[in-house]
Amino acid sequence: MHVSEDRRTFIDNGRPRPDWLRDDWLRLADRMLAATHRHASPGHARIDLPGAEGGYGHDVDGLEGFARTFLLAGFRIAGARGTGVDELIDRYATGLATGTDPSSPERWTRLTEHSQAKVEAASIALILDLTRPWLWDHLDPRVRERIVDYLSPVVGDDTYPRINWVWFRLVVQTFLRSVGGPWSAAEIEADLAAHDSFRRAGGWLADGPSRAFDHYSGWALQLYPFLWARMSGAAELAAGRLERYTDDLDRYLLDALALVGGDGSPLLQGRSLIYRFAAAAPFWAGVLAEVPSTPVGQLRHAADRVVRHFVERGAPDAAGLLSVGWHGPWPRLAQSYSGPGSPYWASKGLLGIALPAEHPVWTAPAEPLPIERGDVLRAVPAPGWLISGTRADGIVRVINHGTDHGFEGRARADSPLYARLGYSTATAPVLDEPGWTAPVDQSVVLVDGAGNTTHRTGMRTLFVRAEGSVGLAGSAGPVHWVRADDSGPDHGEGRAGTVRPAGRITVVSLVRGPFEVRLARVDEAVPDVARLRIGGWPGPLSRLTAILPSASESGFATHDDAGPLENPVRVPWIDHQVQVGAWTATLVTLSAEPPANPHCHVELDEDVRVTWPDGVTTRHHLTVPSQP
Repeated sequence: MHVSEDRRTFIDNGRPRPDWLRDDWLRLADRMLAATHRHASPGHARIDLPGAEGGYGHDVDGLEGFARTFLLAGFRIAGARGTGVDELIDRYATGLATGTDPSSPERWTRLTEHSQAKVEAASIALILDLTRPWLWDHLDPRVRERIVDYLSPVVGDDTYPRINWVWFRLVVQTFLRSVGGPWSAAEIEADLAAHDSFRRAGGWLADGPSRAFDHYSGWALQLYPFLWARMSGAAELAAGRLERYTDDLDRYLLDALALVGGDGSPLLQGRSLIYRFAAAAPFWAGVLAEVPSTPVGQLRHAADRVVRHFVERGAPDAAGLLSVGWHGPWPRLAQSYSGPGSPYWASKGLLGIALPAEHPVWTAPAEPLPIERGDVLRAVPAPGWLISGTRADGIVRVINHGTDHGFEGRARADSPLYARLGYSTATAPVLDEPGWTAPVDQSVVLVDGAGNTTHRTGMRTLFVRAEGSVGLAGSAGPVHWVRADDSGPDHGEGRAGTVRPAGRITVVSLVRGPFEVRLARVDEAVPDVARLRIGGWPGPLSRLTAILPSASESGFATHDDAGPLENPVRVPWIDHQVQVGAWTATLVTLSAEPPANPHCHVELDEDVRVTWPDGVTTRHHLTVPSQP
C-alpha cells in the first residue's frame, strides 16, 4: 500500500482507495439507524433486536438497544445541528417519554433494579447533553422531571465497580448537575480520583487495579474524559485535569495507531470484541482533544480504516444490523453481559459525525498509518507488549509479557483473551472450552502425564524494550494447573478454581518482523511434569520451528468452532523433555508469506546471538534472573 500524490487516496492492491467523505459516514449511520428502528417497540422506548436473549434478560436487552443506538442518533443530530433530522429527534423523544413512564409496559429497567441500567443511563445522559438545544430543551417538563427521577439513583450509589464504570456515574451526575438535579461533589471527586489511579506509563490506562489492558483503554477510559469535559457545566469540574488527559491520550495514540493492521483490523485481544469498530473511538477523541503529536488527517484515516474493515466484511449485515460476532455472527465471542443490543457500542466509532461539515478533519489530507509507512516495532511497557508490524502483509503482532487481567503473584486460570503470549490483527485466540481450560496457542506450558497444561496468570514482567530492529521482552513466575470453576459470570478474565502448583518458567522473546525467537527455561518442576510444550499462533499463517535442543515430538491441536476467523483452528506445538535450568529456543513465525529460509540460529552464553532467517545476525545481553 502507498499514498497517491493528493495525500487522500491510498493505493491498496493496485486499486485507488480514498478515505470516506463525511457523506459516506452519514450514509452508514443512517443505514444503521433505519435498520434498528424497524425493531423498535410501539412507544420507541425499546429496541428489541434479533438474536438470542442476553444474559441479563429481555428488558435489559431492550433498554440497551435504545441507549446504544441513541449514541449514534445523538452524534447524527449534533453533527447536523438539528437540521433535517426531525424524524430522528421525534423518535427518540417519544422513546424517552415512554421509557421513563412508570405506567408504560415499555418502561425502562431502573438503575435500582439492574446494574446494567447504570451503563445505559450514561449514554442517555451524554446524548441528552450533546443534543440539548434540539431535544432536551423541547421535551415536555413532565418528561424532563421523569428523566431526572430515572437518573437520580446514581447519587449515593457506591456499587459502581472501580473500573471504566466510574465514568458512567461521572457523566450522569454531571448532566443532573446541569439541569438542577441531585449530584454529589464528593462522589465526582472520588470517581475522578479512581480514574487517576488507572494511569500507567506511556499514557495508558488500566481498566481497574488489575493488569487489564485492552480496547477499553481507548473506547472508554481515553474517550469519556473528552466527551465529559464538553458537557454543560463540566468546565469547572475538568479544570486542571484536561491538560493531563490530553497528554495521556496524545501518548497513548502513538501506540494505538501502531496497533491497527494494514487491512484496518483492530487487535483481536481483550473482552467485548463484539463492539467491533468502537476501536475507532480513541482516534476521534484525539480529534476532539486536538492532540499535538498526530495530524487530524491521520486520526481520521485510522478511524476510516477500522470502520471500513468491518463494513467491507459484512458488519453491518445485509439488513443493516450488527450481530453478536466479529465480521459475521459468532456468539461465542460474547461475554455473559452481552445481548443483541450490546454490539451497538460500535456507535462510538462513528463519533466523528458529531463534528460539523466545516470541521477541518473532513478536508485534512490523509496521513498513513504506521504500518502503511513501513515495518513497525514499538515497546510498550504498561501492558508489557512488543508491537511488531510488517508492511508486506499488513499484520500487526503483539508479544505479551505483562497483561493477564490479573495480579502479579495471584494464580488463577488464564484468560485466552488476555494471558496468551501473542495476539495479532490476523489471528484470534482459541476460544472454545479447551481455550479457557487447557492453553496451547501462543503458550509455554508444562504438561503432566494426563495431558493437562499449565496456566501462567500471576507472572512477573522482567523487561520490555527495543534494541534497533529487535524487540526484547521477558516474564517469569510460577505456573500451575487449574481445575477451573466456570459457575461465575464471564467478564473476560480467567476463571477461578482449584490451583495445583507445577513449577516455575522463564520466557524471553526476541522479536524481529514476523519472527519471534522464544527462549524458555524451566526453573522448577514438580514430579508430575512430563514435558515442556511450546505453542504457536493459531491459524494457517503460523509456523513453529525448534532451534535448540531438537524437539522430542511435534504436532497440531485442532479446535472446531473456536474462533471468528476460520474453522477449524489449527495450532502447532512442539514438545521438549524437561531439563531444569536449560534453555530451549523456538522460532515462532506469523506471516502471510512463507519465509524463504524458515530457520534461524541461536547461540546462548552470557549473551544471545541470533542469525535470523534473512541472514542478519544480532547480539543482545539479557538480564534474566538465574533460576531459584
